[in-house]
Amino acid sequence: MKKIAIIGAGISGLYIANLLKKNSSYKITIYEKNNSVNPEKGYGIQLSVNSIKLLNEIGFQNINLEDKFHPSKVDFYSLKNQKKICDLDISAFNDTDVKYTTLQRLTLINFLKNRLPEDLIDYNKKVTKIDYEGENIGVTFENNISIKCDYLVISDGIFSKTKSLIAQKEIKPKYFKSVALRATIDRDSLRGIDPSNISLSLGSNLHTVSYSTNNKSQFNFISILRKKLSNSELIDYSLFEKSEFISSILSETSKQVGPDIIKNLKDIKCFPVFVSSEIHQPINKNTFLIGDAFFAFPPAFAQGASQSIEVAYELYKNLENEDNQFNIERIERTRMINWKSKFNYFAFHLSNPLLIWIRNSLMKYLVKNDRFINSYLGKIYKN
Repeated sequence: MKKIAIIGAGISGLYIANLLKKNSSYKITIYEKNNSVNPEKGYGIQLSVNSIKLLNEIGFQNINLEDKFHPSKVDFYSLKNQKKICDLDISAFNDTDVKYTTLQRLTLINFLKNRLPEDLIDYNKKVTKIDYEGENIGVTFENNISIKCDYLVISDGIFSKTKSLIAQKEIKPKYFKSVALRATIDRDSLRGIDPSNISLSLGSNLHTVSYSTNNKSQFNFISILRKKLSNSELIDYSLFEKSEFISSILSETSKQVGPDIIKNLKDIKCFPVFVSSEIHQPINKNTFLIGDAFFAFPPAFAQGASQSIEVAYELYKNLENEDNQFNIERIERTRMINWKSKFNYFAFHLSNPLLIWIRNSLMKYLVKNDRFINSYLGKIYKN
């Protein structure tokens, strides 16, 4: 049996473990640095059809309908005058069992985790050293516990320490000069929007997104604010949990979003947005990066979770077929999605009135242009 060590029990690590467990020629173990897999309840994620199709291979279509939601459109609004700009029909990419889906992150994590044997995840395992000995890969954890494996799959997130170990240099993500505010809000507090759709509001150096995370009344709310932070502020991660900092972000956001929305936000969290600055390719042919450890995208295309699932599936097929094409194909696709994410982010945050007018006029035309939508979105949503 080939031994596969998966570092990190996030979405990509749990998903590839679900795929690999079907193959009796693999012995797999997930090594998680924390003492549990316990994402915060309430916060949502979006899964476009490219990832739903892959999740359905392990039974995702059987999740309780009350625990997920299928938005029909993305409604674009202007934060300045609170008027609707246009809407994009994302249901055009749906099939019968493959639909654009929003849900709580906890729901997806529990679905992936509960399908695995309890002893498959080994907790409190922080990697301290990686050794390559011929065909074997040695992994050492804290307290000098070590294992050997045939394949090493690294999926421990954007701040992956394991990636730096295999590169033998410190690899840091890049601060995207933005701060995210994440919260939940009741549907009744979101007046003037269609609750069956995703609402995306565009402002000056700010955009917000709200959507239902289930078939009940709870909505996910997130705002992305352009903001410069000093190196000392970025190093002090406790800063983002301090009430003074959160209040300052709420105050800046309120100027455009409005106090009525801000006062109804619950479970508020603030965090700096980091993205990958480059694509790292391991030298060892049996070591792979997936999820945010492979590449973390700007938050403007709702593809973080979807790409984590997609990259994990591609690696699974690569291991199954032994074709060694994983990184070549993935790098090309990653660059394309990254470019489009950065372009979206630029377009969402315009402040010049003339550029805003041009953007809004173009959006009204382009969202109804099937050729453009199939090219711009279809290449991402359809895999």
